[in-house]
Amino acid sequence: MSMSAWKAVILWKHQLCCVPMLADAKDVMEAVRNLEGARLPVLTPNLKGFEAAIAAGAKEVAIFASASESFSKSNINCSIEESLTRYRAVALAAKKLSIPVRGYVSCVVGCPVEGAISPSKVAYVAKELYDMGCFEISLGDTIGVATPGAIVPMLEAVMAVVPVEKLAVHFHDTYGQSLPNILLSLQSACADYYGISTIDSSVAGLGGCPYAKGASGNVATEDVVYMLNGLGVKTNVDLGKLMLVGDFISNRLGRPSGSKTAIALSRVNVDASKI
Repeated sequence: MSMSAWKAVILWKHQLCCVPMLADAKDVMEAVRNLEGARLPVLTPNLKGFEAAIAAGAKEVAIFASASESFSKSNINCSIEESLTRYRAVALAAKKLSIPVRGYVSCVVGCPVEGAISPSKVAYVAKELYDMGCFEISLGDTIGVATPGAIVPMLEAVMAVVPVEKLAVHFHDTYGQSLPNILLSLQSACADYYGISTIDSSVAGLGGCPYAKGASGNVATEDVVYMLNGLGVKTNVDLGKLMLVGDFISNRLGRPSGSKTAIALSRVNVDASKI
């Protein structure tokens, strides 16, 4: 991903040492922390996690709250207010060390337990994270139920309390609505210029949510770059190299790529080689 010119890669949730899949988190950080030109933020759920991340060499951290009470309790085992209290401590500790903090809001449109989420709840959590000092707030459609019609009121509510240049969007592609939602977000500030300019995505559409059965991974980075190229938006991302990364990780995981662009272009290249 670094070689393809993608600038930020989320490494891991530094929490729950009893989870076997996270046991080698420190080793992962040791292997990649000196990559040039790449941001490697580490998700930290509390002050203990922050301290462990810093000890492992993290130079940027992320905190993640939810607009849904039920999801907050399922994901990080505390209420929204309790999570915000924890994150204020993390943000204060990070400020003392000049460590940048990125904020995430999950379930900005829908929750697997509560259903539709009020835009006012999203705006409240986003502003709390912004007031803590987060340099950017990522708005996550965690279960991929958002449509452009649902995104509009949510963005309007959040942009009323957080500057648009401090916002990012994070869509899961469960219903194939990620690209329309991203396009709307780019144009959200005004019809004639781009609004939100930071988009979270994952190569080959990796990802998911353990608390939302049926939810797919994040929108595929390849698909986002292909769309932006078509819009004439300069990304400095090499789509060919990006596809190689997607092929690599998909093969390692033994799963097909979730990128429609990668699948289509691979077929085109195969067909062209037969001519």
